[in-house]
Amino acid sequence: MSAAAAPNVVRRTRPALPSGIASGDVTSDSAVVWSRTDRRARLVVDLTSHGRFDRAVRLRGPITSADADFTAQLPLRGLRPGQRYDYRIGFEDSSGRLGETAAGSFSTPGRNRPVSFVWTGDTAGQGYGINPDFGGMIAYRAMHQTRPDFFLHSGDNIYADGPIEAEVKVADGSIWKNVVTEEVSKVAETLAEYRGRYKYNLLDQNVRDLYADVPIVSQWDDHETVNNWYPGEILTDARYTEKRVDVLAARARQAFLEYLPMVHQAGRNRIYRKVSHGPLLDVFCLDMRTYRDANPAPGAAGPVAILGAEQAAWLVREVAASKATWKVIASDMPIGVLVPDGTEIEAVANGVAGAPGGREHEIAWVLSQFKRRKVRNTVWLTADVHYCAAHHYDPSRAAFTDFDPFWEIVAGPVNAGTFGPNALDATFGPKLEFVKAADFPNQPPSGGNQFFGHVEIDPRTEVFTASLRDLYGKVLWRKDLPPARRR
Repeated sequence: MSAAAAPNVVRRTRPALPSGIASGDVTSDSAVVWSRTDRRARLVVDLTSHGRFDRAVRLRGPITSADADFTAQLPLRGLRPGQRYDYRIGFEDSSGRLGETAAGSFSTPGRNRPVSFVWTGDTAGQGYGINPDFGGMIAYRAMHQTRPDFFLHSGDNIYADGPIEAEVKVADGSIWKNVVTEEVSKVAETLAEYRGRYKYNLLDQNVRDLYADVPIVSQWDDHETVNNWYPGEILTDARYTEKRVDVLAARARQAFLEYLPMVHQAGRNRIYRKVSHGPLLDVFCLDMRTYRDANPAPGAAGPVAILGAEQAAWLVREVAASKATWKVIASDMPIGVLVPDGTEIEAVANGVAGAPGGREHEIAWVLSQFKRRKVRNTVWLTADVHYCAAHHYDPSRAAFTDFDPFWEIVAGPVNAGTFGPNALDATFGPKLEFVKAADFPNQPPSGGNQFFGHVEIDPRTEVFTASLRDLYGKVLWRKDLPPARRR
């Protein structure tokens, strides 16, 4: 059931739903549902597993106000595994009158059921926003058409640091046209401007339809705040009046947590978490932004944090304890792809041959711990670099050898400028198995080089089938990964 086809009652004097509805972090027994209204009101959710709203359970959520930009989320617990749920969301005003409603659905994972999901990153980047002449953000439609169990957004949900103008002049001479709002006309600095970026993306019907039908698993990276940021940074960018990145990041985090439905583990502010999807799959969502040290020089030999000690220990502990057949490490940045920040290093790879240096130390420790604890069937999924690729890592090709072979698959962008490919770093022995990149730097979505990944896990064979697809859903690369058994 799409948002467009859902029951929709509009009473202009009652609470409206200007940004659609969504669900997120669905597990076998829990979920979170989300929406936003236009005034102080109480979230109301009708939930049914019968396909009939006349038999639904009515749940009343929190009262929202301007303090949360009229967003509200409601955790759902005690759900049944392997069950489709339909939900209908509205808001009640102070007199108890229900306003506009919209309906969506999600399914909880269960035994003996296939698992499928899509992933990508980088929405509305490089000034490429919602182009009505192009059909809007049509890669979201292509992802929706695969009927996935969930959508993993690998970061850069918004581009807070990239103004969106009515027209973008492209290097090939074409013109890209955008829907524009006041809040996206400059770099985001205020909380209202960060919120406005999420509201902008939710103007796109492709995004809203997918969000209503497909649960979201959300990560963040740099552009939710500002390009290549790290804690403690002081900006030199003349576009910003607020130069303290810590101040901007706090506002950005608040908007991120308000606008994306997710379970807040160990306190509201922790973004890294595990989302279990039944016996076949656990997803470990990393946060490579909050706990990092300053971006180092390529030659930095000593350890430089990107996960931080606490998160790295959590990752090893939770992955080693996982009983799921497959463990997806949802990494908001790639491991072996060189991502520079001027003369410094933005991601993990430092471009220096030989033993781990800088941020490579933490990743080396994680990989060696996986081997030591006999972890099997890990796949690293990522985005960030604005092209798609598949990398196989093997110690037989590596300078650092204390790890077991694994795959890293890169998707994106979903609606942003396309670039690449970037150089690979040999420290962990990556081999490029596939790549599809831009025809020219900062190629617009209309060039066709927008990418998402798709995964399906067969419950009988437990084979993990990964593919990379373009914005129309065409399969560009496909790989079947059979599970290894624990030794």
